[in-house]
Amino acid sequence: METEIKRTSTKDIIAYLTEKFPECFSIKGPVKPLKIGIFQDLAEKLDDDETVSKTRLRQALRHYTSSWRYLKVIKVGNSRVDVDGKDVAEIDEDQAAYASKTLKESQEKFGNKKATDNDAKKPYKGKQGSTEAANNKPADKKRESTKFKTVKSTPKKTVKKEVEPLKSVESTTINVGSKVRVQLGNSPMKATITEISGKDISVQLDSGMVIKTQLQNIYL
Repeated sequence: METEIKRTSTKDIIAYLTEKFPECFSIKGPVKPLKIGIFQDLAEKLDDDETVSKTRLRQALRHYTSSWRYLKVIKVGNSRVDVDGKDVAEIDEDQAAYASKTLKESQEKFGNKKATDNDAKKPYKGKQGSTEAANNKPADKKRESTKFKTVKSTPKKTVKKEVEPLKSVESTTINVGSKVRVQLGNSPMKATITEISGKDISVQLDSGMVIKTQLQNIYL
């Protein structure tokens, strides 16, 4: 009897999903926004497939929906698709704005890391020579100091946005498919509950990203 090998690599699972659902997933070329709650649909479709666990499937989906190529297509008017590639819903302004913010933050984080790595590779040139220090006359320093003192910074006005109050939820009042808000950092994000497993609750953000959290981070 042939034993099936478990797929544990995110790359392998995404390739497998592309093979099983070519109208929904893609590795190269155009990518399609996925239906909110598609994890549950995929889990049901692959229920008898012992090569992919739900945990690995969720991780692969999170990786897929966090990629730059995916976030770039989350724009107002574009349609989300189900596992068969059929349009099921249009992306709204909130979803598009969140995807754009996530993409920008990811690109800035990657860019800053790349710049830091490049700086670390530069050869050390040592401290500036004493000749430059000698040429910097005290009179010049005094003029520069006076010049900077005359420049007054204008304080920026901070516009406070009104934040809609969060309402705590109880485990008995939520279920799969419930529309909630999830506290991530300082900003609550709109999301849909996709799975409830004990204390762990999986939700799909409006951007399409799937994350695991707990009840204390979920609000109405």
